[in-house]
Amino acid sequence: MKLIFERSIQGRGCAILPPCDVPVTSLPEAMVRKEPPKLPQVGEIDLSRHYTQLMKQTHGVNDGFYPLGSCTMKYNPRVNEEAAALPGFRRIHPLQPEETVQGCLEVLVTAEELLCEITGMDRMTFQPAAGAHGELTGLLLIKAYHHHRQDTARTKILVPDSAHGTNPASAAMAGYQVVSIPSGPDGCVDVEALRKAAGPDTAGLMLTNPNTVGLFDRNILEITQIVHEAGGLCYYDGANLNAVMGIARPGDMGFDVVHLNLHKTFSTPHGGGGPGSGPVGCKELLVPYLPIPLAQRDGAGGYRLDWDRPLTIGAVKDFYGNFLVVARALTYILTLGREGIPEAAENAVLNCNYLMTRLKDVYDMAFDTGCMHEFVITLARQKKELGVTAMDVAKGLLDHGIHPPTMYFPLIVEEALMVEPTETESRETLDEAAEAFHEIYRTALSDPELLHQSPLHTPVRRLDEVAAARNPRLQYHFPD
Repeated sequence: MKLIFERSIQGRGCAILPPCDVPVTSLPEAMVRKEPPKLPQVGEIDLSRHYTQLMKQTHGVNDGFYPLGSCTMKYNPRVNEEAAALPGFRRIHPLQPEETVQGCLEVLVTAEELLCEITGMDRMTFQPAAGAHGELTGLLLIKAYHHHRQDTARTKILVPDSAHGTNPASAAMAGYQVVSIPSGPDGCVDVEALRKAAGPDTAGLMLTNPNTVGLFDRNILEITQIVHEAGGLCYYDGANLNAVMGIARPGDMGFDVVHLNLHKTFSTPHGGGGPGSGPVGCKELLVPYLPIPLAQRDGAGGYRLDWDRPLTIGAVKDFYGNFLVVARALTYILTLGREGIPEAAENAVLNCNYLMTRLKDVYDMAFDTGCMHEFVITLARQKKELGVTAMDVAKGLLDHGIHPPTMYFPLIVEEALMVEPTETESRETLDEAAEAFHEIYRTALSDPELLHQSPLHTPVRRLDEVAAARNPRLQYHFPD
C-alpha cells in the first residue's frame, strides 16, 4: 500500500477552521521554522482509507489467536476501556490540586493495596512505564539499600541463563556485573551452581517463577534462602505472574521486590509499543527508597501524595506513571474479584497443558513434564531430518491466521518456539490451532520447500530479516 506521504497532493486538506476570534500573536523570529514541516496533505476520505488499510494489515488479539510466549496477549475486556474513558479520569491534569483529584488518588491507593495483596508486598509505586523500566527501578531500590548500609562491595547480580533478555540489560544499566547461572537438566535453576556463585559480592538475584520454559521451580524457597544467606536480595520478574496470580505470591516465595506488567497480566493493551505500566512492589525493608511521590490515605477519609521521603531514589518517570493503564487494571481486578483472579490463572495453565498435549504426538517438547502458562517446542529434530526450522513453522502459522509464538527463545532451547495460549481462548480455538500445527507438520513431511516460502497469503511475504535489521529503511525521502 502507499505511504501517507505518497498520497499527499499539494493544497489538499480536511480541516475547516472558523475565523480566529482572539488577537493573533506571532512567535519571535528566532523560534520560527526556516521552512514549514513536510506534513502530508490529504483529503479526509484518503486519510480514512489510509488508516483503514493499515488496520487491515495488522494482527492483534481481536483478529485471531495470538500465542506469544512470555507476553500474555490476553483479550482486553471493553469495560476496562469504558472505565478509563470516564471524564474524571481522562480529563485531569497531573498538576491539579490534590483535593480536586481524590478519585484518581483513590484508584492508585486501591490498586496498590490489591496488587500488594496479590504479590505479598508491602508498598508499590506505579511510576515505571513498562516491565524493563520496572526492572531497573527494582534494581535501583536494591542498590540504594546496600549503599545505605554501606555494603558497597556487592557489585554482582545473579541471573539464570533462561531469563528474559531485559534482566541482564537492566542489571548492567544499574551498574552491576551480571553473573549467569546455568539451568539444570530439568529446565530450572541449578541450585549447586547458584550456591557457588552467591557470596559477599552478591547484590541480588533476578528470577521469574514460573520461568521462561513454563516451569514452576520446586526449589524456589531454597533458591531465595541461598541468596538471602549470602546477604543479597531477591528480585521477581513478574512477566509470568499470569500463571500463579491469586494462587502463589512472590512475597511468600522469599522475594523482596517485584515488578508487574499491568499491560499483560492485568489485561490492558500493550500493542504498538504502549502505553504500558510496570509497577514495582517491595517488602518493608525497601519501602524508604521507593520513588516519589507515593499516593496514600491521609487519615481523615481522603487521599494525599507523600513527597517527604528522604531516602528515595527519586522519580523514575514524570508525575505518577501511566495512570489510565492503572485504571484499566483496577477495573479488571475488581471485575474478577477474589474468586476470578485465581480462576483466570488456573484456566491459563489448563489451556496451556491442553494445547501442549494436543501437539506432543508430532512435535518435541523441550521439557515434557507438564507446564504452567507456556510451553516450549524444539524443532531441532525437524531441522535435522527435514530441513524445516522454527522460523518456517512460525511463518506457516501466518497463513492460518495465527500470530506466531515467540521464536528462538529461550536461548537454552535449540530451534525454540514458545507458546502461551492464555486463559481467554476457548477450547475450539485451541483445537483449530492444534490442527494448524498438525497441517504444517504434514506439509513439512510432504513439501518442506513450501514452508521455506511461507507465508504465501499475507500482504507481505517473507522478509529478509537480516537485511531489515542491519539496513532498516526508517525514513521517507521526499522526491526532489
